[in-house]
Amino acid sequence: MKVLVVLVLAGIAAIALTLFSRGARAELLAGQGAPNFSLVDQSGNTHRLSDYRGKWVVLYFYPKDDTPGCTTEACNFRDDIFRIRELGAEVVGVSVDAVDSHARFAEKHGLPFPLLADVDGTVADQYGSLTHLGPIRFASRHTFIVAPDGTLARVYRKVDAQSHSAQVIADLGQLQSVDR
Repeated sequence: MKVLVVLVLAGIAAIALTLFSRGARAELLAGQGAPNFSLVDQSGNTHRLSDYRGKWVVLYFYPKDDTPGCTTEACNFRDDIFRIRELGAEVVGVSVDAVDSHARFAEKHGLPFPLLADVDGTVADQYGSLTHLGPIRFASRHTFIVAPDGTLARVYRKVDAQSHSAQVIADLGQLQSVDR
């Protein structure tokens, strides 16, 4: 009987891991080099992380265009974009949605920053942000502040969509005061 219980529990654990799992890559940590990428934005322009060398980058991954939490987070970054840019940083969003979905989302909400289409999830996987929920895959809500030298200055694995932009602004200010 005990063997049967152990087998059933092991089976349930295996199913749970299959239904809800992250990509195979190890999570990145502050101080490591940020993986470079080449992705297309909502306007069809190609962006590489290396294009932003010398600037601070707020690279945020989000699950789905035009969903409540993702809209809140994007609109807060939009509303705070001038403050973020005053700190010498650029905002770049990434999800597994297609270019046309990003174009509709950006236009609908007046988003003044690139939304990159990581349709195959490769970049989200490199950043440890690709999540699978059964057959559905999406980018988890994670953010990375990339320093001007290309290293990760901050990694956020738990993000509150409502307050995240303000947290990023505070952290950018703190990081830059330490950097001087």
